Amino acid sequence: MKTNARMLVLMAVGLALVSATGCDKLKARDQLNKGVQAYKNARYEEAIDHFQQSISLDPSLLNARLYLATAYTQQYIPGADTEDNNRMAQQAIDAYKSVLEKDPKNITSIKGIGYLYLNMKKFDQAKEYYRKATELDPNDPEPYYTVGVIDWTQVYQPRMEARAKLGLKPEEALKDKKVCAELKQNNSGLVQDGMDALSKALDLRPDYDDAMAYMNLMYRERADLECDDAGARTADLKSADDWVDKTMATKKAKAAKQPGAQGITMDQNNN
Repeated sequence: MKTNARMLVLMAVGLALVSATGCDKLKARDQLNKGVQAYKNARYEEAIDHFQQSISLDPSLLNARLYLATAYTQQYIPGADTEDNNRMAQQAIDAYKSVLEKDPKNITSIKGIGYLYLNMKKFDQAKEYYRKATELDPNDPEPYYTVGVIDWTQVYQPRMEARAKLGLKPEEALKDKKVCAELKQNNSGLVQDGMDALSKALDLRPDYDDAMAYMNLMYRERADLECDDAGARTADLKSADDWVDKTMATKKAKAAKQPGAQGITMDQNNN
């Protein structure tokens, strides 16, 4: 009898726990829905509170974690290097990473982290996550393009600083052998990596005019490293100009396909 009574007690406790868990899951869904409504109405702080409550009630609710990260991201101001703004970005990154702990292949979180690191100017970390995005979805041209943009950003500034110290005009070749050697050592790998990434983006999207524009810039970066080879420099600058032409032609073709591109036909009949 005592054994049966003990079993009944355990069953009752188990049922109570199941009931409580089910109730918490319903409450978590309710908080998630309230958070989504607040988010849609741009009430981000209110939305964050709802998402946090939802996660507390049901830690397995992945959408709540994803929405929380997105709400933090919405409050982040790209490029504003302040303590509060950087804290907001880090909270968003942490929230995205909590999604990845449960779903390592969540590409939205991977791209979200890459975006935040990029705008925080943490370029190596940004590239790490955009490369992960290319591994998960190798047919998406945008992460390849972004890797190319980051590579260009990393090589452009030090090159321009070196040129400024030498007092060079924009059209002048970089002839200082020591400076050139240093730039080659630091920048050549990034230039090639960026060109490879942009080429992949263009393979996947042949009319990707933004990628074309950066390919032009990358050829100019490489041209400036051809300090001891005037022929290679000239060839790279010619390739850069060709990419400018391709970019403009592609933009023009896209514009022509837009609704209303033909303009308004006026009635030219004379009365």
